[in-house]
Amino acid sequence: MSMILFACVVRVRDGLPLSASTDFYHTQDFLECRRRLKTLALRLAQYPGRGSAEGLDFSIHFSSSRDVACMAICSRQCPAAMAFCFLETLWWEFTASYDTTCIGLASRPYAFLEFDSVIQKVKWHFNYVSSTQMESSLEKIQEELKFQPPVVLTLEDTDVANGVMNGHPQMHLEPAPNFRMEPVTALGILSLILNIMCAALNLIRGIHLAEHSLQCYLYLFYSPARTMKVVLMLLFICLGNMYLHGLRNLWQILFHIGVAFLSSYQILTRQLQEKQSDCGV
Repeated sequence: MSMILFACVVRVRDGLPLSASTDFYHTQDFLECRRRLKTLALRLAQYPGRGSAEGLDFSIHFSSSRDVACMAICSRQCPAAMAFCFLETLWWEFTASYDTTCIGLASRPYAFLEFDSVIQKVKWHFNYVSSTQMESSLEKIQEELKFQPPVVLTLEDTDVANGVMNGHPQMHLEPAPNFRMEPVTALGILSLILNIMCAALNLIRGIHLAEHSLQCYLYLFYSPARTMKVVLMLLFICLGNMYLHGLRNLWQILFHIGVAFLSSYQILTRQLQEKQSDCGV
């Protein structure tokens, strides 16, 4: 029987599944373990980089770094070193294939469906290649686990972490933060259109295309440390246009910089929408 049964890649900040292996197991215990894995994925930001949730027949292992985490359901016979070696290999494969911008902009589950085949190949390799061929990698992980042991949970802990204990909601919960932005203004729509125009004019220059695309994103969606990102983006746009001085005339440069300043102003003045009172609900 395979030791690694299921694997997935998720985004740490919100638990969004990005890619997953094909699921061939449909027993009740396994499906319950899958449900608890989804619950645990929502809380990964609260835990250290490595952890395991132990159950009766299955174990959930996770390994996260930056905004990407790899998770796996393994049989209880699977050594922890092998599970974490598999997760680390999967993490390197995924982060080498997709940059942080693509990962951050993903808005729907399983946006990187094409990576599923890679997960299947890596899973097959660890399930069916002898451990002697992976000896050096396993020894490295074993040494790391000695000095930095993973946090150990039980599968029941995953429900407690999600605010559920013995099937009953836990009381005295903190209100969830509200990240809904204020409505888009007419001037904001104008700045978006101008950014799209600038991006279209910079199709052959990937960096400048990315800069104007990121400005659109910062205006439409809430982002932590927004002011610092806007200032840095404005600085990069100004420096980039100075670099292109020989390829553009003065009016073209002033147009691009003017659009950047207008967009930056719109981003910084668009605030979070105040949460409506729940009185009377």
